[in-house]
Amino acid sequence: MMINLKKYVKSVVFLIGFLLALQQSVFAQNEQISWGRAQHQDKEWYASDEAQRIADNVLLYQNENGGWDKNIDMADKLTSAEKEELRNQKLKKLGATIDNGATHTQLRYLAKIYNTTGEEKYKKAFLKGIDYLLEAQYDNGGWPQFYPIKQGYYEHITYNDGAMIGVMDLLRDIAIEKQDYSFVDVQRQRKSQEAIDKGLEVILATQVKVNGKLTIWCAQHDKDDFSPAKARAYELPSLSGKESTGIVEYLLQLENPSDEVKQSIRSAVQWFQDHKVMGKKVVWVKDSTYTDGRDRIVIEDSAGGPLWGRFNDITTGTPIFVGRDGIVKYHISEIEQERRVGYNYIDNYAEELLKRDYPEWEKNH
Repeated sequence: MMINLKKYVKSVVFLIGFLLALQQSVFAQNEQISWGRAQHQDKEWYASDEAQRIADNVLLYQNENGGWDKNIDMADKLTSAEKEELRNQKLKKLGATIDNGATHTQLRYLAKIYNTTGEEKYKKAFLKGIDYLLEAQYDNGGWPQFYPIKQGYYEHITYNDGAMIGVMDLLRDIAIEKQDYSFVDVQRQRKSQEAIDKGLEVILATQVKVNGKLTIWCAQHDKDDFSPAKARAYELPSLSGKESTGIVEYLLQLENPSDEVKQSIRSAVQWFQDHKVMGKKVVWVKDSTYTDGRDRIVIEDSAGGPLWGRFNDITTGTPIFVGRDGIVKYHISEIEQERRVGYNYIDNYAEELLKRDYPEWEKNH
């Protein structure tokens, strides 16, 4: 009798465990997640109802010209009224952007959904978005932050926040027929290759020279003369540690790089080597004197580094810190707390580049 009871208990425990696992699986398939997380799920997830709900949002937010606005959580649940309003607004929205990950991230998401579901509406929206990116490119190879052109610093060739490199990464995946993009037609593959070829030309042309020596890049460059350009008050013409790291990482992935590309990479890496900040550490601290109760500071630390400035003086390579007053300072403590916590002025941007990625590339070149 005891043996049967044990078997019964084991069976019940197994059944309960199975039901809980099933419930968790169903929940995982249907839970609402953020837009950021939605872009990095296992392949199976993109067949879920939740994934397609978000994809339908992406279609609603797509502007008539094929692009998207920025800073929108595509995963938010929309009411019927909100969906209708988005449909009504489509014809009124003329502009779109590649800033803050806009457009190229939506397109990557749609490709995943199309590959999983095979629904033509996702493919159609994807191809429309690719056409937008190809049309937005300047004849010289650069991309503006907004297209159609929005006057002001938005016209600059924009590396800031990975804008242009994000677009080129996507177009390169299309050009080389990467698996997720094998559905793209030959004509668009060819145009994508032509676009990244022109993009490479402008990357090489905008690399800043100081005293005849190649260094790195500014976050944005003038669309006509390629000079380092100003954007917002705290984004002055300078050498950018963050954006330049992204550019070099892109160049490292090129097959059969030309001598000019090799020189570009090695010159940028040398600049990073020469201008790394050691013996300092960036830390977050609690500070009740501020509304959000925190602050970001830089402290002395013998084991700290390497760090690089988001913005660096073009001539000296020294990190600079600029608040909303547009005045250059040389320590993060000298700018307002709102900027210290709202913008990443100094970080270990090129650490993995120098430690892992560049040495691996150099082995092959």
